[in-house]
Amino acid sequence: MSINVTERAAKQIQKQLEKRGSGLGLRLGVKPSGCSGYAYVLDYADEQAEDELVFDQHDVKVLVKQADLDKLKDIELDYAKEGFNEAFKFNNPNVKGMCGCGESFSV
Repeated sequence: MSINVTERAAKQIQKQLEKRGSGLGLRLGVKPSGCSGYAYVLDYADEQAEDELVFDQHDVKVLVKQADLDKLKDIELDYAKEGFNEAFKFNNPNVKGMCGCGESFSV
C-alpha cells in the first residue's frame, strides 16, 4: 500500500512549506462531502499523529490517517498547470464514481 507523489507535486509541496517557513510535510485525507460521498483534504502537517502513516518520496513527507488509507491506497498525488489554473491532482484508482461537478467521489 502506498501514496505516490510525483516530482511536480513534491516540488510544489517543498515550495509551499518554504513559503510557510515551517512544517513536517503535507497531510492528505478525505472527509464526507458532496453528492458522491467524499472530498479530498490537504493541510500542512507540523507533527505526526499516532494514527498517521508517513510516506516519504522526493524529499517530502505526506501524512495519511490510517482510517483514510482504504480510500487513498495507491493514489498518485500530482500537480498540474492548465492555463491560468494550477492545482494538486488526485489520480485515485479506488474511485468508483464522481459527482457531476467533480467535487466529490465514491469508493
